[in-house]
Amino acid sequence: MPRIAGIDIPENKKIFYALQYIHGIGTKFAKDILLEAKVDPDMRARDLDEQAGARISAIIDATYLVEGALRRQTQQNIQRLKDIRAYRGDRHKRGLPVRGQRTRSNSRTRKGKRKTVAGKKGVKG
Repeated sequence: MPRIAGIDIPENKKIFYALQYIHGIGTKFAKDILLEAKVDPDMRARDLDEQAGARISAIIDATYLVEGALRRQTQQNIQRLKDIRAYRGDRHKRGLPVRGQRTRSNSRTRKGKRKTVAGKKGVKG
């Protein structure tokens, strides 16, 4: 498996798609990196020579925040919101949707499995 910027990427995929396996690099950044490194996006990752791999790694290290550093920064941002008691921080703390989505009928992904609450049995009268 080839390593770019210290991260293993799949060797059977085109380098354009293989770069996107790095956390923090999507389609736009992959395209920009390959243009700057002057590498053909249709080339397979296993066919990449040492110089091209080094150029790509140098560009990623110098320009982009990826993998552990990006995850750490995201966690710090969320922690900052929690510390200053912002509304978004409270939503993160409670495990509820942060971006204004409704929660009455949806948001099962954030809230988890349904917790059944014992309701009133049919009260007659």
